[in-house]
Amino acid sequence: MGFDERRTLLEELIERAGGCAVIDGGFATQLERHGASIKDPLWSAICLIKDPDLIKRVHMEYLEAGADILITSSYQATIPGFLSRGLSIEESESLLQKSVKLAVEARDKFWDAITTTPGHSYNRALVAASIGSYGAYLADGSEYSGCYGPDVNLDKLKDFHRRRLQVLVEAGADLLAFETIPNKLEAQACIELLEEENIQIPSWICFSTVDGQNAPSGETFEECLNMINKTNKVNAVGINCAPPHFTESLISKFTKLTQKAIVVYPNFSLSILIFLKT
Repeated sequence: MGFDERRTLLEELIERAGGCAVIDGGFATQLERHGASIKDPLWSAICLIKDPDLIKRVHMEYLEAGADILITSSYQATIPGFLSRGLSIEESESLLQKSVKLAVEARDKFWDAITTTPGHSYNRALVAASIGSYGAYLADGSEYSGCYGPDVNLDKLKDFHRRRLQVLVEAGADLLAFETIPNKLEAQACIELLEEENIQIPSWICFSTVDGQNAPSGETFEECLNMINKTNKVNAVGINCAPPHFTESLISKFTKLTQKAIVVYPNFSLSILIFLKT
């Protein structure tokens, strides 16, 4: 399926949902509610190793609650992170593939069951492969500061993200979700990767913020969105893991800066919305 067809699929989903589609809520929060221990550098991705059935269960719960888009458990799942735990490259890539497979299996199972129910109001959900920022991998809070140090440049960020992006696309995700991006440099790396790899599925880029006005790096969102507006490889832009009281003003700000769809997920336990500009 070509890029334009995939993009239409996303837009049609949002339109079927009345112009505002619901994405699942806090994944790690729900895992913890079921007793999972995620106090680990891999965070929720540790469950890909220890309890994949629980990941699938949480996906099903969000589908039952009405989620239109499922985000995979790959936010903190990185090849370097898995290698540091003694896994091989092959095992690491297999776990990334599993994150997509679990979400797809949950979506398909739920949809097959619900279509036998006359008059149901559900939409067939899309699966968004989560790609956490470089700071998420570092697990040092730098996704909320944007301070990666002088040794981290554009090429290093692209090298870090490239293979994970390739594996998640090959695994069959419907779209890509770049999350908690703290600076313009990493957003640029994501855009250049999408173009270099000729990615044919839509994507969104969500920034973090600590002041409700700018990216954590101090760069303005106008600077960041001006860059994103120049590419057709990114279909939506927004904010995640931000204090809820920033949400309304950030939506207002972003709608003035872009014609792309807006994505907002304020923090870990609140539902997520994506809507098209009118």
